[in-house]
Amino acid sequence: MTKSPKILVIIPAYNEEGSICSVIREIRALKSDMDILVINDASTDETECLVAEMNEVVLTLPFNVGIGGAVQTGFKYAHENGYDVAVQVDGDGQHIPGQIPLLTEVLQTEADVVIGSRFIETLGYTTSWVRRIGVRIFMIVNSLILKQRITDSTSGFRAYNKKAIAFLASYYPHDYPEPESVVVLGRNGFCIREVPVKMREREYGRSSISAFHSVYYMIKVLLAIFVDLFREKIVH
Repeated sequence: MTKSPKILVIIPAYNEEGSICSVIREIRALKSDMDILVINDASTDETECLVAEMNEVVLTLPFNVGIGGAVQTGFKYAHENGYDVAVQVDGDGQHIPGQIPLLTEVLQTEADVVIGSRFIETLGYTTSWVRRIGVRIFMIVNSLILKQRITDSTSGFRAYNKKAIAFLASYYPHDYPEPESVVVLGRNGFCIREVPVKMREREYGRSSISAFHSVYYMIKVLLAIFVDLFREKIVH
């Protein structure tokens, strides 16, 4: 019999007291052997206490490091504890845990990294016109650099195999990491695939990227990607 992969669900969370319990309950409802790890990015609300009350592992960072540092903490934990698969799920409730098997199935057959995309198919998710332009720009940039069409490089709903976990535990962008990490992974020979997923609108709190900062975000990420092009490949 084939041994089942050891799977860790990494949930970065900053002030997600309104949604974190629902996210955990949805993951538990899958009735699988997946472990859950919440990275509490120095929240100032009750996020840590709520996770602890649900008897899940929570790592609380001493100060707020942002999404990149929080997710990399999860990769380090997964790598040090021998997990075969890591699944990244946001703590705000936008990602639907019931779709995790869509990612892990493709991961185990044909990819090192699988991204849940909102834009391969029209599944009811809407976003601002500024963000749509940004996603389009990132798609063009990825096509030029990686010779591959990535429709949703800003998606934080992803699955990674053991090789990608080990790599990202040491080399993961810290600021707005999702689009930049696509380029870093692609340039270093990792196989990236996308699957269509449905996402929900955030019910509680607010996004770390407001509409006002969307243009600044795009410029900053494009500059980071440009700098990455002049760096040597890490995996030879």
